[in-house]
Amino acid sequence: MRSRLRVADLLPVSTVGLRSRPGRAALSILGVAIGIAAMVAVLGVTRSSQADVLAQIDRVGTNLLTVANGKTLRGEEAELPVTAGTAVARTDGVLSSAATAMLDVPVYRNDRIPSGRTGGLAVRVTDPALLTTLDGTLVDGRFLDAALARYPAVVLGHYAAGSLGIRDVTGHPRIYLDERWYTVVGIMAPVELAPELDTSALIGAPVAAADFGYEGNPTRIFVRARTERTSEVAGLLGRAANPAHPEEVAVSRPSEALTARLAVTDGATVLLLGLGAVALLVGGIGIANVLVISVLERRGEIGLRRALGATRRHVAAQFLVESLLLGAGGGAAGVALGAAITYAVATVRGWPTLVPAGAVGAGLIAAVLIGGCAGLYPAVRAARLSPTEALRTA
Repeated sequence: MRSRLRVADLLPVSTVGLRSRPGRAALSILGVAIGIAAMVAVLGVTRSSQADVLAQIDRVGTNLLTVANGKTLRGEEAELPVTAGTAVARTDGVLSSAATAMLDVPVYRNDRIPSGRTGGLAVRVTDPALLTTLDGTLVDGRFLDAALARYPAVVLGHYAAGSLGIRDVTGHPRIYLDERWYTVVGIMAPVELAPELDTSALIGAPVAAADFGYEGNPTRIFVRARTERTSEVAGLLGRAANPAHPEEVAVSRPSEALTARLAVTDGATVLLLGLGAVALLVGGIGIANVLVISVLERRGEIGLRRALGATRRHVAAQFLVESLLLGAGGGAAGVALGAAITYAVATVRGWPTLVPAGAVGAGLIAAVLIGGCAGLYPAVRAARLSPTEALRTA
């Protein structure tokens, strides 16, 4: 009768080597797991980061534009006219705008802080419409309005408040601006597309003119345009802000910087996936090496099975299934490790955790394929051993 090997018997026979040498099997699985974990983690962290960037764009919108003073033909810093803020606000297609100006005024927690130790904070003159234009929010207190803008009242950016040790406006805390006391009336939440505001102390234009000689020239204007006309409005703002020298006006779209980040992230992902593939290939070579050694060590077993009637196909199937199990085990461990790394990184960075289902499926399939390919040569080598030669050299 022709020798037969039942499928129900194939799995126990194929795991003999794994069960008899668990340490070696674990190292082989680890090699594949590292490669799969690297690939899954790269894709997971990338998708989590991209989801966070897209959420930022959704929150702030793609219709936010900024108008800033650029450079003159001589390379010097240009100055926007006093009328720039009003002219920009009247431009067709503009929904709202808010002009700001940076002042060379030091910021101190109190009058006992040594001169120069400002912590990198800046004073900015702002329009009461700034908060609504940026769709910003307050952590505590209120924002400047037409009335407060005339008095020594200040709204702190999120980082500025933390740097000055002010957590809320309870008790009406005060800060010291160039030998003048200002009462903190509000604390802003982080502004994602205008990070310079996070390190600023914001005051009104009337009090800035009275206390610090502010002449009304803005340095940056935030503009909220109609979404469908954003590009058109961007082309009009330079001439609106400075009709005499529109080339000295810098108009930008903050969301484009975030979009550029997505492109850079995609480029880095390809590189890191390549490194993960190299690690996976090394893991496959490790499986092949382990199985070749296993064939040499188990020649007696192979010869005995052949002498008892096992065919070459049965012996090849035994070692091929063993390599597939090593690959599948490494794939499962790698997917779990990669998902754990993604979760840890996303949690630390405050991103939503996303592990693409395609990455999980592709990781498992790749691990099984690399295991199968790695086991082909050892399986063929084991199948070619004749019973007499195997028993004689065992």
